[in-house]
Amino acid sequence: MAVTQLSGQVTVKTSEKVATGVASAAFLSGGIGVLVIGLMVTGAEMSEGLKNALNWWNPAGPLVGKTLVGILAWLISWGVLHAAWKDKETDFGKTFTISLILIGLGFLLTFPPIFEIFAGG
Repeated sequence: MAVTQLSGQVTVKTSEKVATGVASAAFLSGGIGVLVIGLMVTGAEMSEGLKNALNWWNPAGPLVGKTLVGILAWLISWGVLHAAWKDKETDFGKTFTISLILIGLGFLLTFPPIFEIFAGG
């Protein structure tokens, strides 16, 4: 940072680049988590074995497993991406766009008209 004073005016110039890797990691990992939840919902409809494997607590059925697998995918991907990108400058616009696409796909995969197509219903 450079500070210059000319005839009573103070000018501050900064040339620091902000590392966008941390924000990119957070957004992309969120998209990954949502997509995994969508895939678990669709997969549980397609496969009785997966549906039974995700039934970790009988009163809620496979919902607990679907959600916790998505949360684990989010946390693990966030940790890995954060460690890889924490001091890096990334293309945030591209990462944000990819994140929105993943969120949209994951969201769509949770709707019955969509997952019933894959389940053969």
